[in-house]
Amino acid sequence: MQKPILPKGTRDFNSEELYKRNYIINIIKDNFLRFGFNPIETPSFERSETLLGKYGQEGERLIFKILKSGDFLKDTNVDEIKELKYSDLSPKIVDKALRYDLTVPFARYVVQNQNNITIPFKRYQIQNVWRADRPQKGRFREFLQCDADVIGSKSLMQEIDFISLFDSVFSDLKLSGCQIKINTRKLLIAICDIFDCQDKFTVLTNQLDKLDKLDNEVVKANLIKAGFKQNAVNSIFDVIELSKNFTDNLELLKSYFKSSEIGTEGISDIEYIFKYFSKNNLIKSELIFDIGLARGIDYYTGVIFEVTPPKNISMGSIAGGGRYDDLTEIFGLKNMSGIGISFGLDRLFLIIEELNLFPETPINSVKVLILNFGNDFSYDLIQIANSLRKNNINTEFYPDSVSLKKQLNYANKNMIPYVLFYGEEEKENLYFNLKDMNSGNQQKLSKDQLLKVLVEN
Repeated sequence: MQKPILPKGTRDFNSEELYKRNYIINIIKDNFLRFGFNPIETPSFERSETLLGKYGQEGERLIFKILKSGDFLKDTNVDEIKELKYSDLSPKIVDKALRYDLTVPFARYVVQNQNNITIPFKRYQIQNVWRADRPQKGRFREFLQCDADVIGSKSLMQEIDFISLFDSVFSDLKLSGCQIKINTRKLLIAICDIFDCQDKFTVLTNQLDKLDKLDNEVVKANLIKAGFKQNAVNSIFDVIELSKNFTDNLELLKSYFKSSEIGTEGISDIEYIFKYFSKNNLIKSELIFDIGLARGIDYYTGVIFEVTPPKNISMGSIAGGGRYDDLTEIFGLKNMSGIGISFGLDRLFLIIEELNLFPETPINSVKVLILNFGNDFSYDLIQIANSLRKNNINTEFYPDSVSLKKQLNYANKNMIPYVLFYGEEEKENLYFNLKDMNSGNQQKLSKDQLLKVLVEN
């Protein structure tokens, strides 16, 4: 018989892992609430037309498509589909897809509920997404995203607020040294305008998006191969280097983009953001301007974010996001600018574990185990357990009357700090015998004394 195995890129989580994941989730959630975001949820899958065509060429191939319900070939001519290309076949047998991210479903939600929400609308969403990516360290096919978005405002105050939100989360996680990289797609559009290659904007963003994976020379060669001239490519990489020291090179950057209206606007946006943080320092993070940052998703139109881990950690981005002006328009709702960010829980988990930043986490949340001395006491055990639970003490009773050694061993293996003896003697004399599993000390206690000890410790 073949052993069951998990699909590649998916995982099971044990109790200890879940405690640690929830530690991160709760910190992120608390910060979302602190910054004024409220929760929503959307389905795990959407109609295929909702998702397709929103993520660019690279993202499109990573979407998990779902076959039509039931007999998906029922209304399809089998002889006809044999001759079809994949791109033509897919619409005939597919009508749904697992969500690739939480942003496009959010845009769909806004359009469908536009008469029931208050603009600007702020929401957070913590749910799984799926991508048919090649599994590797920190990259899975099913993973949890923690998103926050504001829709209905073009104010750059939102960009500043999201940068502050990033830093607040990292501060609460005690994670120092993250780099919050920012750029604006306006400057990438301007570069294409300056070198008269407007038709190659997608090529530019897709290639720049690979700079964290490929050597600069490889990306340069790819751009030239795609039709960019050598002098244009050299100039692009020169301005990328200039951007990494924004304050010192501001005037040079203004000069570089002065011939482009949208480029001038983009530099002005970045200047506004940096001016605020020049007087209001981030606590745990560093703000970096990088024109090489592209985020190859089609719906971004303005400022974009990408957060990288501390320099001593070898891993890709742990958070990102950006402004999107036209996302709801594809669903029929115009003039609804939005901006959002997303934390990658799995990579955050790996980093915090590597840096040993998790608080000491119990394997089991149970505080006290009531030992079982036979059926004569079964009702008592249930009653005692429920009484302790009503006082917010996590309590478990051992269900079977087995050897005391086996029951104590169970408590030790699950790191339960206290065990409660309640047998013939305790019942007759109206007391409880509580043992501290760490020190080995035992105490005979009344009910009130028992509650006091368990609540205070």
